[in-house]
Amino acid sequence: MSDDGSGVRVGVLSLHNSKETKAILNAIEDLGHDPHWLREENTAVRIEDGTVHLEPEIDVVANRLLLSNTEQPSEALGLAKIYDSLVPVLNGPSSVMTAIHKFSTATALSDAGIPVPDALLALSNDRLNDGRADFGEEAVYKTAIGTHGGGTWKVGPDELVNPRVGDRQAFLQELIERDEGEHRDLRVYVVGDRIVGAMNRYAPDNDWRTNVALGGAVEDATDRLPKEVAEIARDATETIGLDCAGVDLIEGHDGWHVLEVNPTAGFKGLFKATGRSAAPYIAQLAIERGGGTVDERRVEDLSATLDDSVPACKPIPRETAPGEPVVIGYTEEVVLSGTSGSETVLAKSDTGATRTSIDTKLAAKIGAGPIKSIARVKSGSSKSSRSRPVVDVVVGVGGNRHTVTASIEDRGHMDYPVLLGRDILKHYQVNVQRRVDRDESETEEEEE
Repeated sequence: MSDDGSGVRVGVLSLHNSKETKAILNAIEDLGHDPHWLREENTAVRIEDGTVHLEPEIDVVANRLLLSNTEQPSEALGLAKIYDSLVPVLNGPSSVMTAIHKFSTATALSDAGIPVPDALLALSNDRLNDGRADFGEEAVYKTAIGTHGGGTWKVGPDELVNPRVGDRQAFLQELIERDEGEHRDLRVYVVGDRIVGAMNRYAPDNDWRTNVALGGAVEDATDRLPKEVAEIARDATETIGLDCAGVDLIEGHDGWHVLEVNPTAGFKGLFKATGRSAAPYIAQLAIERGGGTVDERRVEDLSATLDDSVPACKPIPRETAPGEPVVIGYTEEVVLSGTSGSETVLAKSDTGATRTSIDTKLAAKIGAGPIKSIARVKSGSSKSSRSRPVVDVVVGVGGNRHTVTASIEDRGHMDYPVLLGRDILKHYQVNVQRRVDRDESETEEEEE
């Protein structure tokens, strides 16, 4: 407990600025306890004379680390493991490790008798493609670690797939669709043994994935949630070992199947659909795990709003100036990944282009797609426009991964098969004098 008697000291381990993190921290304070936002600016662990000291001192941790889109999730898991050895941690690192790896999740659930779609993970290219026919005309091909629908594709019977997409393991999964032409699934939000809410999620036009981050529509399903589905969601959360999770399910002709169990599921979409925020329930569970108590009626009242204002406990950095942006050149070596593999190629940066574009032959070689829509693109100062197919593709730049919707065009007559648009360049500073393809004879010599 806090020295000043202000209640349980709850640390929210989150290195990002999501609405959910802010809402949980604000709920902790609104419930009369002491929130601490564990970030780079204020977090340290010291070992002195055989004793471990946490900075800041906390009684319990709510783990909100986003690991699915992190280049090295093991580093962040190691940090969570430190806390896990000293104080209670909601969503412990071992359980999170299982949850973020989708095939590991499916294995644990299936072993516990919880229904999941049929799937195949193989380290051999031949074995993975030999098993493709077991999944019918269309199958789901996805990376084992991924988020927001990135790294997920539909593949036809003749499309070759690879065991890896870039540096991610990938696998095949049965495509389950009950309603022809209508792509939807169900998200159930579980906190402890409580169902906070449930929503149907519908895929946007020109897509089949239902992720809210991709533009999927939502609909309140809390009051119509079948008892059987509620039990499956609770059992799935408990089986993986999580304290709170967003459980994604889909109904097939033979019943319900669990698709994923998300340890840091967002709840903006849930609030939009149900008018109920998960933040105060997560705050309540953390406070109680740390030995404190809360007013149940106050929790219910707080759930009617999603307070994502900047918390008073946000640490102030010593250096107020922003960090140096990552610099990339006018030309850069990039890694493009699709359903059939990855290719390392040279790309040109173009801050005047809205979206990234890739050459037709390169797109076919890596298996970029399927085509999501057709975009009308203007070229230079011309008033006319041309139609180009648009696909999802994973682009690796300087150690970072970006899933973008790129246009496909014939770039065979151009110097570079890939053009990086503002959808990627917004994350970087472009140095037009830097070129990775410049001859050594063109570089300036250093003074001796």
